[in-house]
Amino acid sequence: MSGAVLSHEARLAGLGLDLPTLPHPTGSYVPFRREGPLVYLAGQTCEWNGHMVYTGKVGQDLDLETGQKAARICGLNLIAALRLALGGSLDGVQACLRLGGFVNAAPDFPKVPAVINGASDLMTEVFGAEVAPHARTAIGVATLPQCAAVEVDAIFAVR
Repeated sequence: MSGAVLSHEARLAGLGLDLPTLPHPTGSYVPFRREGPLVYLAGQTCEWNGHMVYTGKVGQDLDLETGQKAARICGLNLIAALRLALGGSLDGVQACLRLGGFVNAAPDFPKVPAVINGASDLMTEVFGAEVAPHARTAIGVATLPQCAAVEVDAIFAVR
């Protein structure tokens, strides 16, 4: 392979993406837990700097595209938590191993996996095609904290 490989931090900056202030946990948990080469990230909703951006049920109150935007915000919150877990730099990320997606969905909404693509696609943008492929779960649920439209958690391999 020839040419310089962009660091994750350089890629993030090149995309012009800002990361939100990490939301404070609303229960008895921490935003991340590092165990050896793994970082487990607690579920993040579509909150941006203290304000819940998207609430309601996807497929009823919100359309698919809005659900994907909500999942993208969840992903940005996950990346903010990951950066904190790694001491301020994403350059130690080796792989996105798993995303777990939860969609506050209308009972008959069939496109739950497509909603979570908003977070999955963000991981590819930020970390690149070699790091970002991940296992994933996408589940439609009856409700989420603060009536959030989407919540996503993650597991990353780091050095």
